[in-house]
Amino acid sequence: MALMVYLNRVQFAHGAIAMLTEELALAGITRPLVVTDTGIRAAGIWGKVQAMLPAGMAAALFDAVPPNPTEAAVRAAVAVYRAHGADGVIGLGGGSPLDLAKAVALLATHSGGALAPFAVIEGGLARITAQAAPVVAIPTTSGTGSEVSRGALIVLDDGRKVSIGSPHLIPRAAICDPDLTFGLPPLLTAGTGMDALAHCVETLCSPRENPVADAIARDGLARAWRFLPLAVADGADAAARHAMMLASMQGALAFQKGLGAVHALSHPLGGLPGALHHGTLNAVLLPHVLRFNAPAIGAVLPALAEAIGLPGADATVVADAIAALSRRIGLPATLAEMGVPAAALPAIAAAGTRDHHHLTNPRRASEDDYLALLSAAHTGG
Repeated sequence: MALMVYLNRVQFAHGAIAMLTEELALAGITRPLVVTDTGIRAAGIWGKVQAMLPAGMAAALFDAVPPNPTEAAVRAAVAVYRAHGADGVIGLGGGSPLDLAKAVALLATHSGGALAPFAVIEGGLARITAQAAPVVAIPTTSGTGSEVSRGALIVLDDGRKVSIGSPHLIPRAAICDPDLTFGLPPLLTAGTGMDALAHCVETLCSPRENPVADAIARDGLARAWRFLPLAVADGADAAARHAMMLASMQGALAFQKGLGAVHALSHPLGGLPGALHHGTLNAVLLPHVLRFNAPAIGAVLPALAEAIGLPGADATVVADAIAALSRRIGLPATLAEMGVPAAALPAIAAAGTRDHHHLTNPRRASEDDYLALLSAAHTGG
């Protein structure tokens, strides 16, 4: 059993779910609202977690989290939270339930009733206080790393997909049990895994100075590159599941340094109808963004290339290798294959320039640059 304390407490091990009672007590949670989705309940994972709750603990359940969490779903969960008299939240699932759990912890304890004022791009960081309810996060996928991050991605009522973030929203504890990811379908394993890989790549490319984050990102990238194909090929490969959950956590620990154009564009794309998977969007966009950023990432390219076993490679070779990995594990090669309409691309390009991750892309990008990137990613050109 490994206890790690960086941004929060992380219980990391096969069987770590046995630490739930202890972590709830440390977080001061006695009447939790459990935020999850119907798939987690149907897979029996909620039943396993429920069995680990302290004897006599009353837990309410909200399992209506959509694939891309919405402000409407947050309000519905807050209503359950208040009706239950909850004093904390357990987030159980992939990035969507964990993000929605953080948003519930915020909206249930802050006035206003709307999430837009708390968005990072609206200056919301300063409006989020220590009054936020405590959260314990239990990830069941290996991708977003939301269990150790301060942010939550929510689709607002106006259709914008925005980041709501604050140190006060970092879960008090993360219980990372790779056993909970056994049997995750191959395509979901692939998409979430490429999300973790993209986090590590974009962290390394960010122009901000943070050598600690860089070191974590290099290790996480090497780990994801080696083990993601194994996890996709065999959902019961314990070593691969352990490595990917660790790589996912490392990506999120590292991206406090800042991300870039991949996420600046995948966020508004994720707000389109059709529940487009965030990690898969990142997988499609990443090679194109690396080629665009090539003139600005010469200093970090050796570390990137070495982490994926291509020492001395240039940005084009690295980008091509990442695209080939994505195809090899079964992910689509283009935005068109994902169902993104070409007519939506100009609005996505404009929205990308307003995303906060746009500011930490290593090469300055204009709206026209983003439209060209999106067009290439749409057709594969």
